[in-house]
Amino acid sequence: MKTIVFVGAGSMAQAMIHGWMKEATVSPENVYVMNKSDQEKLASLSKTYGVQLVCENREIVKTADLVILAMKPKDVQAGMSSIAPYLPSTAVVLSILAGVPMDTIEQGLGKRPIARCMPNTSATIGMSASAVAWNEKMESHDKTEIIELLKTIGSVIEVEEDELHVITALSGSGPAYVYYFVEAFEKAAVASGLSPNVARNLLVQTIAGSAEMLKQSNETPSILRKQVTSPGGTTEAGIEALQDSGFADMLARCLHDAETRSRELGKRYI
Repeated sequence: MKTIVFVGAGSMAQAMIHGWMKEATVSPENVYVMNKSDQEKLASLSKTYGVQLVCENREIVKTADLVILAMKPKDVQAGMSSIAPYLPSTAVVLSILAGVPMDTIEQGLGKRPIARCMPNTSATIGMSASAVAWNEKMESHDKTEIIELLKTIGSVIEVEEDELHVITALSGSGPAYVYYFVEAFEKAAVASGLSPNVARNLLVQTIAGSAEMLKQSNETPSILRKQVTSPGGTTEAGIEALQDSGFADMLARCLHDAETRSRELGKRYI
């Protein structure tokens, strides 16, 4: 992709740009960013990463090879209207908007190759878990280029568009759940007498080590859990407390409610 235009400069756009610049995936002079407001944020992006800014003059959009929709979902119609008169027929569109279906994007930007992707903010450190879906206009070479771009900020899998609702709930929002888990566990550890620094370091390494075990081991999470859990021991006592508190049911509700919200957003923009 020679010229990439971000429409929107939120946290996900910033994470992707940071990841691409860190990995030298694309040249900053080929990346353009526009935002409906918050000029300070745009100036900061330009200063930090050397990317180009799109201001009132939208002529640069005429040269776009890839347009990434990264505004808030509520701003999607206004964002598409601002670029539609300038967008060349050859441009590919990649949306990272939660809930907004490809049909809506086609209505706003015409029948063209469109991809929907749900990355997460771990793209900042090249560790995103991204899922991508395509419309029927997407050619194999465009798919390959987009997948290669996404791989530089983490892992990527191809899915059907409808699956993106639960994926949004699972991996798109997932980092927030993990941070909330650490936040709560750290607070409990401090209340039990550990210093915040000790609690944080131990928790972060425990999560990192457990994640790596899941990646490297051929065992299921259930087997790995049982290998740590001795009968009558401390781990069993902790697991029983989680079970008694309905931990699994809480996670199921978390996933369900987030997926439901994604579907509600999708219906709003049909």
